[in-house]
Amino acid sequence: QVQLVESGGGSVQAGGSLRLSCAASGYTYSRISMAWFRQASGKEREGVAVYTGAGNSYYADSAKGRFTVSQDNGKNTVYLQMNNLKPEDTALYYCAAVYLVPVGRWFSPDEYLYWGQGTQVTVSS
Repeated sequence: QVQLVESGGGSVQAGGSLRLSCAASGYTYSRISMAWFRQASGKEREGVAVYTGAGNSYYADSAKGRFTVSQDNGKNTVYLQMNNLKPEDTALYYCAAVYLVPVGRWFSPDEYLYWGQGTQVTVSS
């Protein structure tokens, strides 16, 4: 059973930065894809960035140029570096994982089997 634990959320002013971490355990196949989703109050969960088991990264349009997803050498922690944060980035950020995601389905929550508990990011203007 894959377990995911997020950390690193907090409150920052617009233009600031945060780095989220997601520590994974319990997986047996190294080529696991890990993604970051977020859900703002009253809105649907949306994909932000994904780091695939093949080592590729993909970003939602809202994240391009500001966010960077990466994975440590041991492949048990994925990071989301968020720069130039905006008030509209305020949300509960979730880490998700699955062994195989169909091409083009990177930001579909239904494709992911394992989820963390979420970490809150609040950006004030």
